[in-house]
Order: sequence, then C-alpha cells, then structure tokens
Amino acid sequence: MSRNNSMYKEAFNRSLDYISMLGVKAKLPAEVELSENWGISRTTVRAVLHHLDETDVIRWSGRSKIILRKPKKADYFAQAETISSSAKVETRFMEYILGGDLKPGAILRESELVREFDVSTSVVREFLIRFSRFGLIEKEPNRHWVLRGFTRNFAIELFDVREMFEFRAFRHLLTLDPSHDTRARLVGLETAHRAIIADIDGQYLNFPRLDEQFHHIMINELDNRFIVDFFELVSVIFHYHYRWNKKDEPERNLHAAHQHLDIIAAIQAGDNDQALTAFQTHLNDARATLLNSVIWDSEN
Repeated sequence: MSRNNSMYKEAFNRSLDYISMLGVKAKLPAEVELSENWGISRTTVRAVLHHLDETDVIRWSGRSKIILRKPKKADYFAQAETISSSAKVETRFMEYILGGDLKPGAILRESELVREFDVSTSVVREFLIRFSRFGLIEKEPNRHWVLRGFTRNFAIELFDVREMFEFRAFRHLLTLDPSHDTRARLVGLETAHRAIIADIDGQYLNFPRLDEQFHHIMINELDNRFIVDFFELVSVIFHYHYRWNKKDEPERNLHAAHQHLDIIAAIQAGDNDQALTAFQTHLNDARATLLNSVIWDSEN
C-alpha cells in the first residue's frame, strides 16, 4: 500500500502505539497476528514493518522483529494525513452545518457540497445516504436533500440504543482474559489520556478522537456488523458535536478523560463490579452532557 494512502498512515500510527505499549527489546509477533491486531492486510503489515525498520524503530530480520526504541512524536504521521476522504466529509459537513447556522428545512445541494469539500460527487453522495439513516437529513423525490433538524427526543432515542449496545460490549470485554489483545489495547490508552489531561487547554480538541477510539475498541470486539455500523454513524453525532455549545468543551472533555481512567484502573485491578459502576457513571454523564449541551432545533 502506498505511503501516501491515508489508510496506510493511520495503520502505521496504530503500529507505533502498539510498539509503545510493548516496550523496548520486546519482540513483535508473527505477521498474521499483527494483521489481526492492527486490522490490516498482511501486505500492509509488511509495508509498515519495512517503514519501522527503515526508521530504526525495530530491527526486522526474517521472522525476528525486535523493538529498538520507543516511538517519538516525529515518527507519527500528522492526524490530518490519516483521515480518509469519507472521514473528511464527515468533519467538513458538521462544520458546514454549524458554520452556516442552517435551520430545519434548509436545502443541501450535492454540487455545492462537492465544491465546498473538494471531494468527488460519489464520496458526498455516499456520505449523505449513510447520514440520512439518522433521519436528520432526507432526500425529497427527484429533488435536493433537506435538513430535518436534531430534536431532544431524537437524541434520547439515539442514546438509548447506544447505551444498550455499549453495555453489552463492555460486559463482554470484562469476560476476556486479562492478557487478551482487546483488553490490552483499551488499557494501553491510559498514556494518551494522561497526556491530554496534563495539557487540557492545548489538547482538548484531540479528545474526541481518543474517546471514539476508547469506545470502538470494545464495540469492535463484539464483531457484530449491525452494531459496528451503528457506531460508525453515531460517531458523527457524539464525536463531531452536532449543534453543540462549545464554551465548556475543555471541562467536559477533561471530566470524560478522568472517567475513562477510572474505568481503566478498575479493569487493571480486576474489579469488574467497580468497572461496571464506573462505566455506567460515564454513560449517565455522557447522556446528561449531550442533553444539556446541544442547541436544540424546534420539536415542532
């Protein structure tokens, strides 16, 4: 896979996180296991390993892959380079809605969005079709897309489903062996959380992506295509802050980051009851935050 590909760059960054978790002198597992751990093809795994070897992060010789040093910030691709065209459209669409202060009933023209986002018509159309499954936008027969708006009742219904799926995923996570890769990856996010907490004023905008990663780790472990598909869509609402008031975002993100650490600490201690309590508290606060922070469209 080309190193200009955003998917490759995102996979490479994930490999650096994995190496940081293992530590210097540790040995990377076989390519087939790395393919499963990183969610990429074996061809891409080999491309990543070549890159890691070139930059002296690892020494790769045959089946031997030994970690030589901890990754540095400069080793990572910039976040903007790891975002796919579809993900960029999600972000730009939310900015377009917020920045234009569009009201329910506003017309959304594909041709205008193509020019605004500088992507192909097919990418825009695919996103609008996926996003329309929320009911927030709708295609009028033989006409344009129409913004329907985001109501309080809609958010409550959405969160009810999110909570049901997430609790099932979290309970499943707690049944896994402590050495299981999924648990290790969730616990491995502790360092990233502490880095954001230590510089919350400068790093709070990076928390939504970390929050999404935290929740997706357990969701993906369920290996349920319907639940995974739901969370790919729900991230548009919860992680791009659709119609959210931004004035207290650093404080909200700081609070959520501390709650994540409480959950991680309980998992590390093997205290499932405390982990469940901490997770329920986190979801309760996330619901309250959403309902209290969103600028609601008319219920009529």
